[in-house]
Amino acid sequence: MLEYHVSARRIDSHGSAAMTKDARIVLDTDMAGRADAFNPAEMLLASLAACILKGTERVIPMLQFDLRGIEVSLHGVRQDSPPKMIRIAYDIVVETDESDARLALLHKNLQKYGTIYNTLAGATELVGTIRRKD
Repeated sequence: MLEYHVSARRIDSHGSAAMTKDARIVLDTDMAGRADAFNPAEMLLASLAACILKGTERVIPMLQFDLRGIEVSLHGVRQDSPPKMIRIAYDIVVETDESDARLALLHKNLQKYGTIYNTLAGATELVGTIRRKD
């Protein structure tokens, strides 16, 4: 089993910071919000994006998939009462000459082997597409 450790602390009423290893992320914990940091919902979406991108790095050598680039866009819908993310939609855009079947295979592998993907899929409606870059 793998284990992870992250610590976080309040800096002031405008923000906080999360740390792991040698990395530090400023968090938007200001009640008024702030444009220069991710709020908790955005961090959740960013975590899913990172999972998809890291998963891509893991599976492209195994699939011998020709990849020139990849982008992920996400949209989350949060309900107010009780507060929770009720739907997350993502769009993966891949720069490749691979066939549609191989693109679908990449998507299937990202869905099957993503830790964050599988965690969120069990907790909310998670829908997404994969397509070739125009």
